[in-house]
Formats: sequence, C-alpha cells, structure tokens
Amino acid sequence: MAIDTLKRLLSFVLLCLAQVLVLNRIHLFGYATPLLYVYFVLLFPRRYPKWALLLWCFALGLVNDTFSNTPGVACASLTLLGAIQPYFLELFVPRDAVEAFSPSLPSLNYGKFLLYSLSLVFFYCLVFFAIEAFTFFNWEQWLICSSASTLLTVILIMTLEGFKTSKQTDASAAGK
Repeated sequence: MAIDTLKRLLSFVLLCLAQVLVLNRIHLFGYATPLLYVYFVLLFPRRYPKWALLLWCFALGLVNDTFSNTPGVACASLTLLGAIQPYFLELFVPRDAVEAFSPSLPSLNYGKFLLYSLSLVFFYCLVFFAIEAFTFFNWEQWLICSSASTLLTVILIMTLEGFKTSKQTDASAAGK
C-alpha cells in the first residue's frame, strides 16, 4: 500500500514537472497543446476509493493551475474527470477481472486501451477548453483545440504505455 502511494506520488510529481516545464510551451499550429497530466487519472485502478481519486485529481489540477496560470480550469476539469473515471472504466473492464484491476496496455488490449484513453482525454479537453474560453461563440476553434490537443495527448499516452510495456517485457524476459 505504501509503495503504491509512493509510486503514485512520484508519477504525480514527474507528470507535473513535465507539463509545467516542457509541455505547456508546446502549441502546435496554435491549437494543439499536450495535456499529459491526464494520464495520471487514467491509470487509477478499479475500486480505488472515490474520495481519494477526487482528492488526487483536485491536487493535480491545483498544482497545474498554479504553475500554468490557468486559475481553476485544470482543477475543475480534472475533478470532473476523476468523478466519471471509475464509471467509465467499468465499460472496458472484463467481467472476470479482479477487484484491483488497473487499466494499462497489457491488461486491456490495444484497441480497448486506445478507446478508453481517447474518450476520457477528449472529454477532459472538451471541458478544459470550454471552461478556458467560457463561451461557445467561437465553437469551431473550441472543437479544433479540443480535438488537436486530444490527438496529441493520446499519442503521448500511447507512447508512454508502449515504453512501459516493452520495459516490463524486457524485465520478464531477463528474469527467465
């Protein structure tokens, strides 16, 4: 339990640092900004306490808002994402899965994990950019920013998952 919390805290810090120091400065074509810290929320296991999930999401959003100068935008969006993530994960979890099922590329197949991450990241980006713009007057730009940021974020998430999977495969092959 303590090791899991330490791993989660390390992941929290690394994703915050990557977002604040590097990824916030990337704006492809003026529309796409990678929001990689959403990956943190996607990896919460099944049956994780909802209060703890909401607390982690709120803290992650608060840290990102503080250093990104987006007052309350990431905090509100991530807290909402944390509220729907357990229910959404149930759509992709196999029926015979254990209680502590953790979503990842090996546990879900490639297509399911891609659809899971794509839909949750797209939902997050829609909410994030809607709160940021606070108007639907220029809805075309809102949709373009949401779609482009979703695409870029999901590409980064799938890349990280691929590295993580290959690292686990290499470690298990070396142990045999």
